[in-house]
Amino acid sequence: MSGKRPRSFYILAGFFTLFLLFLYGPTMTIGILSFQGPEGGLTFPMRGVSTYWFADLFRQQAVGDIWGSFSRSLVLGLMVMVTSVVVSIMGGLAFRKRFAGSSVIFYLVITSLVIPSILISLGVGLIFSQSGLTVHWSTSGYGSQLTWTLPFGLLIMFAVFNRFDPSYEEAARDQGANGWQTIRHVVLPIIAPSLIGVALFGFTLSYDEFARTLLTSGSYNTLPLEIYGMTTNVTTPVIFALGTLTTAFSFAIIAIFLALAWIQAKRRKKQGSDAGKGLV
Repeated sequence: MSGKRPRSFYILAGFFTLFLLFLYGPTMTIGILSFQGPEGGLTFPMRGVSTYWFADLFRQQAVGDIWGSFSRSLVLGLMVMVTSVVVSIMGGLAFRKRFAGSSVIFYLVITSLVIPSILISLGVGLIFSQSGLTVHWSTSGYGSQLTWTLPFGLLIMFAVFNRFDPSYEEAARDQGANGWQTIRHVVLPIIAPSLIGVALFGFTLSYDEFARTLLTSGSYNTLPLEIYGMTTNVTTPVIFALGTLTTAFSFAIIAIFLALAWIQAKRRKKQGSDAGKGLV
């Protein structure tokens, strides 16, 4: 048998390489340009290499409210994350059994994914303003973003509970556990990796959401809106440095959630091993 690879392999490998360059090339370009010297501009060729523009982020900014917008995006992301996890669990548990109107509710939830995001933002903003409520990132912005994160969380939970073996719950009830104890000590530990995924979805989708926050954030920008505003009046690589830091922050968040999933998997494996030893 010949060890020579077929031509199709190299074609597919080349196509995949181009895809990766298309996917990560812009981010890599921004990362490289953010390390320009004090005289650097927004395009190549680079004028020196330094961390000057990263330090400039921590100085008093003449334009924009970078750290204020970052703190708002962080708080909003945490609010959306917690709500998405709690509601997704409750929805997943509720939809394990069919009830009147369950199909209608399911399609109403999923429909928000196909409605243009800017229309969601406009609609939520109008509802708040016409109702006499303050349009603010922590209220209308929060509600608008939940229309984006909750459907993803619910879809994940539906898939998880469709594969969930009810015999675990039956065994817990046979041992005298009530409903809450069964959920706390049996159901939640089993679905914990999926909950971590829902939390990651909720936070990251909220943290970088632009369209659904555009008309619902009120007078205070979140970080995506602030960066968009900076593109119209900032002419230095400081905006690239900000993009590099926010990208690094996003990867750090992903790494933290993956570490939590790994720790949870190790703990479950250890508990299973200890239980097996106890039966011997």
